[in-house]
Amino acid sequence: MEKIKLLAIQMESAIGDTELNIETVKNLLKANLEKYGKVDFVFLPELWTVGWDCPSFPASAETLGNSKAIEMLQEIAKEYGVNIAGGSFVEKQGEKLYNTCPVINRNGEVVCTYNKNHLYSYNGDTENQYITVGKNPIMVELDGVKLGLTICYDIRFPEIYRAYRLAGADILVNMAAWPKSRKIHWDTLTRARAIENQTYMVALTQTGLLADGVENLGHSLIYDYEGKILDEIEEIEGGVYAEIDLHKMYDFRKNTPSINDIKNSYEVIKK
Repeated sequence: MEKIKLLAIQMESAIGDTELNIETVKNLLKANLEKYGKVDFVFLPELWTVGWDCPSFPASAETLGNSKAIEMLQEIAKEYGVNIAGGSFVEKQGEKLYNTCPVINRNGEVVCTYNKNHLYSYNGDTENQYITVGKNPIMVELDGVKLGLTICYDIRFPEIYRAYRLAGADILVNMAAWPKSRKIHWDTLTRARAIENQTYMVALTQTGLLADGVENLGHSLIYDYEGKILDEIEEIEGGVYAEIDLHKMYDFRKNTPSINDIKNSYEVIKK
């Protein structure tokens, strides 16, 4: 198997300005795809279409079949022959809204979507007042590579990542809009998910400011299966790039099969 080429895009969303954000991402995608040449997978951050501003979600919601953002990503996928995990957008399904990641193959086809499974609604954020919680994790296989998809707050729940690992995931992905004030949490949790599951990890977030002046973290990374950083970017807009070797990961898992030592249950004995 040839090395798999990954590209994650870090950008600053203009709050509520979908058209400007589409143009920004289109330009970043084109510039980085031309810089790195043939890429297999591209990843975008959470809610890049509108930025993190919960009250603006209803006005910016789109249906899956009528989204300018997805149309642009489909065009990029076909033009450059690349698979895209398209961050997330506010998706309207009937009367409900979801924080949804669309996955698009090299032919520009939407092959699946993932709805965020854990909604962040603390410290003044009100995601659960607008967004409906997703029901299940979604692992998608493209070109023989299995991706385990998660969005932002999902990173705090190791159970979802362990479920992906047990299901055979090759790459764990978290697409976020994460505040700078919780940098230590982001850096620790994303690396831990890679290490404990012996799996490549793509962890990307936005940069810039939120509507209330809070700073996005702007620290996107790609880890290997031992938690080593393969590439990273801080604060500026741009791309994070890595070439990964799944056979090396499989060999590492074979030689250190710690996953086999997990007990079926851990009953706590109180004394």
